[in-house]
Amino acid sequence: MGRTVNEVLSFPTPMDELTAFEMAARDLVGVALRSVESLDGRPTLPQFRLLLVLQENGRSTSTQVARALGVAGSSVTRLGDRLHRSGHLMRGADPANRSVVTLELTDRGRALVAQVSAARRSELRRVLDRVDPAVRAACAHGLRLLHDAIGDDHADSRASMPL
Repeated sequence: MGRTVNEVLSFPTPMDELTAFEMAARDLVGVALRSVESLDGRPTLPQFRLLLVLQENGRSTSTQVARALGVAGSSVTRLGDRLHRSGHLMRGADPANRSVVTLELTDRGRALVAQVSAARRSELRRVLDRVDPAVRAACAHGLRLLHDAIGDDHADSRASMPL
């Protein structure tokens, strides 16, 4: 178990292990979705994903946000319009090129991201507190390795898909 992802080139994954990872992925996506759904549809999941990009990257151009989300620029414009009206983000212009639209979280947007993140952590903690600490630590180690492997496989594409 002391190997890193880069040292282990390829070993066929047994079906029972693959199934366990699929179940864990569904479970974790469920936690992420429930945390956004708890907001009663405000903002929507696509809007929240935009807020996450801004939380992670700070002030960004619409093009940078579109790339991070894997969507067309026009989608970011529509999502940004709604979030601007609701007070979750500010629109601006790049001082070097006034035609470039920038997006930035407001305090209200940051508070919303913090609220959802806290809900996710709370649900995860409630479940993880019931798992033996040694097993939990081993799982966390494995998840870090998996994260590194996924990052290595997608180094030339989008960094992470915010959810």
